[in-house]
Amino acid sequence: MNFLNLICHRKPERSFFIRGHQFPLCARCTGFYTTMILYTVYAYHVPIVYTPEYVLFGILLCIPTVLDGTTQLFDFRHSNNYLRLSTGLLGGIGLMIIIKFLKLIILTYVL
Repeated sequence: MNFLNLICHRKPERSFFIRGHQFPLCARCTGFYTTMILYTVYAYHVPIVYTPEYVLFGILLCIPTVLDGTTQLFDFRHSNNYLRLSTGLLGGIGLMIIIKFLKLIILTYVL
C-alpha cells in the first residue's frame, strides 16, 4: 500500500495533472494540506489569540468544504477541481484554527 493512499483517495478525475502526470493529491487535499502547512508556519511566527469569535470564523471557513463535498457525494451536483481546491484552501485554514484551539484547551485545562 502506498503511503499517499492513507492521506488522500487520489482519484484521477479529482486530481490535477501537470504535463500528463497526476498530482500526488486530489484537488481538495492539495488545498487542505497547503493551507494547513502555511497556517502552522504563520501561527508559529505571529501570536494568535483564539477568541470564541475566531474559532467560530474557523468553523465558518469549513462550511463551504462540507457543502461541496456533501452535495457532490449525494450527486446533487458535480463539482470541479478548481472549486475543490478553493474549498480545500478555506477548509484547511478553518481546520487548523479548530485544531490549534483544541490543542490550547487541552494544554491549558487537561494537562
